[in-house]
Amino acid sequence: MSPEAPPGARTRRRRAKSVVTVTLAVATLGASAVAAVPASAQQPIGIGPVPITFHMKDDNGKWFDSGLNLFGDQSLAVAEMPRLGTLGGLTTGGELSSLLNSDLLGAVGNLTQNLLGQVPLLGSLGGELGKALNLDSTLSAVKSIGASNRQAAPAAAKAENLLGQFGQQLATMHADQPLNLNSLPIGLDLQGALNDLAKFAVKGPPVTVNFVVDPKESTGARNPMGLIAPEGAEGFPYDMPGGAFFGQRSIQLTEPGLYAFTDMVTPYMLGAVVVDDPLTIGLDFGKASMVNSRNLVVPTNSDIVNRLVNTFFNITNPNNWQQFKPDSENKFDAIQPPVPILQYDAAGNPVLIPNLDAYFDKKFSYPKTLSKGNQLPATPGVGEVWIDTEVEEWAGKKAVGSATKVNVTNWTVDRKIGAPSINMNNPHNMWTDKDYKYLYQTEWFSNKVDVFDRETGAFVRQTQVGQNPAHVMTEPGSDKLVIGINAGNEVVELAPGGTNVLRKISVSPTGEVRHPHAHWTSADGKTVVTPNVMTNNASVIDMPTGTVRTEKTGQFPIASSMAPDSSRFYTADFLGESITCVSLAEAACADNGQKVHSKTIDLWANYSPQDGPKSGAPFGGLMIQLPVSPDGKALLGANVLSQTVTVVDPRTNKVVKDLPCTAGCHGINFGAKKGGGYYAYVSNKFSNVMQVIDVDPNGDGSIDDAKVAGQLTLDPTATTKMDGSISGKAGYGGQGVLPVPLVYNGWAQQNQGNWRAQLTCQQLNPITQSVC
Repeated sequence: MSPEAPPGARTRRRRAKSVVTVTLAVATLGASAVAAVPASAQQPIGIGPVPITFHMKDDNGKWFDSGLNLFGDQSLAVAEMPRLGTLGGLTTGGELSSLLNSDLLGAVGNLTQNLLGQVPLLGSLGGELGKALNLDSTLSAVKSIGASNRQAAPAAAKAENLLGQFGQQLATMHADQPLNLNSLPIGLDLQGALNDLAKFAVKGPPVTVNFVVDPKESTGARNPMGLIAPEGAEGFPYDMPGGAFFGQRSIQLTEPGLYAFTDMVTPYMLGAVVVDDPLTIGLDFGKASMVNSRNLVVPTNSDIVNRLVNTFFNITNPNNWQQFKPDSENKFDAIQPPVPILQYDAAGNPVLIPNLDAYFDKKFSYPKTLSKGNQLPATPGVGEVWIDTEVEEWAGKKAVGSATKVNVTNWTVDRKIGAPSINMNNPHNMWTDKDYKYLYQTEWFSNKVDVFDRETGAFVRQTQVGQNPAHVMTEPGSDKLVIGINAGNEVVELAPGGTNVLRKISVSPTGEVRHPHAHWTSADGKTVVTPNVMTNNASVIDMPTGTVRTEKTGQFPIASSMAPDSSRFYTADFLGESITCVSLAEAACADNGQKVHSKTIDLWANYSPQDGPKSGAPFGGLMIQLPVSPDGKALLGANVLSQTVTVVDPRTNKVVKDLPCTAGCHGINFGAKKGGGYYAYVSNKFSNVMQVIDVDPNGDGSIDDAKVAGQLTLDPTATTKMDGSISGKAGYGGQGVLPVPLVYNGWAQQNQGNWRAQLTCQQLNPITQSVC
């Protein structure tokens, strides 16, 4: 993988828009169209029976590789919905590029705010306005129908005339202004004329999408599923039977509109297809979207659809990853395609977004000012914290990722283990033994757990455990390792030191495929809980006997944690937009002053999917890791969608507040704060910083004053010890977090010698502080 220029700057953004070459995957209809496509363009272009194909890869930014590159994004494809009678249109290289305005980069790329905060009028495009709004593509389809069907000729002539008038009326509009087409003098007539033409050009066969998982491209098994589809689309949410796979599976897209996909094993991997109706203006999002979260059906101009689309482009385009500078503020401006999008509002009115880039700049306040990367907490921590910088690229190594060590006594990046000698593959989560001799590291995209010497970084051994191992923890007391097999159906127990596999325990008593992810182990080591993303439940494993029971959770539970007394556990319901509390024995989940067996904590209590979040109120979305503090006073949950950390009081199960994180907010774990209390260390996949949160700064037992105490860039410095050299994405990909010494109940009491001497009595006895 080649290194890239650092992402984030406005000047780089304009350069990218002026030099990128766009290829386009278009599915249309008819053998005559195939001949018109240059041979060199055949691979990324699907025509009729030739489908769009996503190759699911390990490469950064190519996780759903469509074979095209849209302004730096390789996870998006565009298909033209086949209509009988529209065999012309988008069949040549020039016309294909025209659909996405790649031939107008110098013009449409500047339809954003100038230095004075002013947004140009669409009329500033002059003679290019029709192309910028895709009116030329619509006109081509109109003429094609009129030429191929004499009965359609009058309607085609009318539509052609109205399209010209329509362009003139839009000239006085601002580029970032959504336009209700029915409010324009010509809008209703134009829509009616295009609808009349559709009667002469009925929809043809569906668009085929293939998902290919080739072991040569992806060392981990994959399991694509649908996140968004137009209302009425058949088969949604495209939940592939049988679990993760190698090979090929296919789906049929039957309706025009926006389709988005994720991988159920690694859900930050995203892909999308826009199926465009040639008889509409702009690229179609459809009238309403089905969102695979809470069974939502929402208008396509709703906040949740636009928020998810913005998140998609910020994740799948590495140029949009946030880069913080250690000692100064920094401008960040996301690249969005400068294309026209057709959405619909709650009243069913067609709403044209003339330029998605300009519109998202306004809606999501781009460009943003990123704070100084290094803002060191006034009080040091104890020991060290390891962050899995999972997407760092290393010279001499095909796979990506490293483990980054931060010395929290002086806030320096002390060491990085890239392990090029073993091609360490996407290191995801870590743990350590009771003597802190070893660093246990999962390879998420492989089938191995690696063991390193924690002090020197030297490689010790490697053990095969099963496909896509995600998280690892030890059992207090026995010091055995427990690893969740994310693409499988089990947890694996290893001997201390990770020397060999002792046993494998299925998480599924019924045999259904569950895909366990981020498990948690109880303080006595006797209970392990796995959140199961495929089945919306959790497995509670009794480790001495290997027996399993199942508890219901919210939708797509991706991570878990336990209260320090092991009375209850929590799951982050990634697509349910909630947290679920479940009792492990007697009722232990607080619910308005009562104790109940289970309790759902709503992260969208202050969020309207149509209108957006309530100003000043907590809002979380797409939550991942959510540990409970060792003393049981706070639960923190990392939210990808809202880029916030939700602060919950687990004693009441009420949301207290939000704190900011950065792009791809993912991992959290608690470590000791010098002199008493705890720091929570927060990792971020798509920025190069970690945050440090103090949940109780004044030590009064209340978490109302929880705050971000500091921030640190994760790039190497001149003093960072490394076992190789970084070739790209330095500091990025923050996922697993491991503070040393361990301070959770069950592990804290095992601290010995110098480690024990650095902790207060309360930190050594997190829930039995009466002994102090």
